[in-house]
Amino acid sequence: MNLFDTISNEIKKAMLAKDKVRLEALRGVKKEFLEAKTAKGASDELSDETATSILQKMVKQRKDSAEIYTTQGRADLAKDELAQLEVIQEFLPAQLSAEELEAVIKNIISETGAASMKDMGKVMGATTKQLAGKAEGRTISEMVKKLLS
Repeated sequence: MNLFDTISNEIKKAMLAKDKVRLEALRGVKKEFLEAKTAKGASDELSDETATSILQKMVKQRKDSAEIYTTQGRADLAKDELAQLEVIQEFLPAQLSAEELEAVIKNIISETGAASMKDMGKVMGATTKQLAGKAEGRTISEMVKKLLS
């Protein structure tokens, strides 16, 4: 079962359980999936890789929104965003720990022969492809910079 079908089933479960926060988050996910499926030039099928990247984008948006709400003193809105963030994260692959991430990036650096910051693009391309959905882009970037410096 692909992510699109899984989300649809989870929406039904949330409706039966009368879980408003979960339902709202899942409906938002399904909306994004439908928009991606019906976008100009897109096929009618939504691959799990595309769905995962959409979920990652949504997680980042929720984090950013919660941070903004917190700095503006709107803890109630930040709480809603963080609750939705938790629901969305359930459908992402498990995130790598810092140690695991560092080990993978060191391996990629040695494979690509990268030696300095000039090679960062090469390392980032290989790393983001290999770790799709398992680590945030910002975290990967920071680790690559640290290891190449």
